[in-house]
Amino acid sequence: MEAKFDFGMIGIGVMGSNLLLNMADHGFAVIGFDLKQERADKLEAAAKKGTDVKGTTKIEEMVASLKKPRKIMMLVPAGKPVDSVIENLLPHLEKNDIVIDGGNSYYKDTLKRITYLQDKGIHFFGMGVSGGELGARLGPSMMPGGDKEAYHYLQPILEAIAAKTDGQSCVAYMGNNAAGHYVKMVHNGIEYAIMQMISEVYDLLHRSGGLTNEALHTIFTKWNEGQLHSFLIEITAEVFKTQDNATEDPSDFLVDKILDQAGSKGTGKWTSQEAMDLPVPIPTIDMAVAMRELSVYKQQRIQAAKLYQSSVSKIEITQNVLNHLENALAFCFTIAYAQGLSMLAKASEELNMNIPMPDVIRVWKAGCIIRSALLGNFTEAFKKDPKLPNLLLDPDIAQILENRSESLRHVVQLGISSKIPMAGMMSALAYYDAYLSDRMPTNLIQAQRDYFGAHTYQRIDKEGVFHTEWHSDTKE
Repeated sequence: MEAKFDFGMIGIGVMGSNLLLNMADHGFAVIGFDLKQERADKLEAAAKKGTDVKGTTKIEEMVASLKKPRKIMMLVPAGKPVDSVIENLLPHLEKNDIVIDGGNSYYKDTLKRITYLQDKGIHFFGMGVSGGELGARLGPSMMPGGDKEAYHYLQPILEAIAAKTDGQSCVAYMGNNAAGHYVKMVHNGIEYAIMQMISEVYDLLHRSGGLTNEALHTIFTKWNEGQLHSFLIEITAEVFKTQDNATEDPSDFLVDKILDQAGSKGTGKWTSQEAMDLPVPIPTIDMAVAMRELSVYKQQRIQAAKLYQSSVSKIEITQNVLNHLENALAFCFTIAYAQGLSMLAKASEELNMNIPMPDVIRVWKAGCIIRSALLGNFTEAFKKDPKLPNLLLDPDIAQILENRSESLRHVVQLGISSKIPMAGMMSALAYYDAYLSDRMPTNLIQAQRDYFGAHTYQRIDKEGVFHTEWHSDTKE
């Protein structure tokens, strides 16, 4: 069989097919494998005239028809399915072939697969892909990590199909080993935080402020034209104007009919767990994960609402309140990015991944779920100091936060007074205030720990480790 195809894809659902069609539009010959014949047929039918696209249900046919070194990407569910695909592929692969996992795999699983395939002479990449189905077709943001030498074979294809910003492709080599999946994991954690805080503002405006979906659409559309310009604000505006097609009432909007229970695939939880292991504080991301988990307890929440006869207090939504909300969200988005990026900076060093922080920012600027106008400010910060441990240490970012901090304090007070839970935004403010404190009350915690457990402490006035015999008659 003639080896004429440039790239192969295992799993040609919507995402896999769209990526292949994107490649074909850029002049690459592509082939996709799936167990379902209808998917293979659909892939070929969707190809533009003059492009070279093939679908197959035979994995050996796909591998044999690829140019060497073969470049094969998997888009299958994380976990055992990835390992199963690898085992099915191995008998058909040769030394120096390249296998890419484009799903949301746990980075530690990716590390194991890298080692396993390295011993067999196969290059394995973990690559985060952001942008959803439309991004895959028109230009995604991609975060590959693995063997840098092998990346040169992937680079021309990935750069051709990626989203573009400022004349550059939104794809870059993210670092050693499982850096690609690690960066995507943190990306998803930031995504959790931003979505949570947008939902809190919606809750305040809707439940407490009584604003209609039409009014919310107008507000979010306007916000997307300014400092909050971002993908998530843009789609939120679209959500508010989407009517419910299941009814004939034009006043029925779909968002009002959706159950308030959030699903998740575990990537947010992984971000929190890994941050604790480093350790690096990301409380806003942690809180976003926790609030999704709390949402699952719907029946308990209904029972508690009846027991406590809880009710939301009404507030008047003035233009001044809207201005505060806009500034508060800009502040909170910045904190979410700062926490995620500080985690990447720490992990890059601790896990020896050598993550290029300026490239991470660039890759997220377009075709990406967390793309935002704010990223331009972060680019300048990392240009000045590529090893910046936390965005809050950059003078220009500090000024942005200082200018908006009072707005956040005002919004948090509104949430408290109206009984709207604003856990994400409150955690962002607490993180900010704690990070800016040259003295925290942790000295009391250290005294308590030494009191009941002889854990020792250090002093501010002299070197050494100390223990005090506190009142011995007090029991734990």
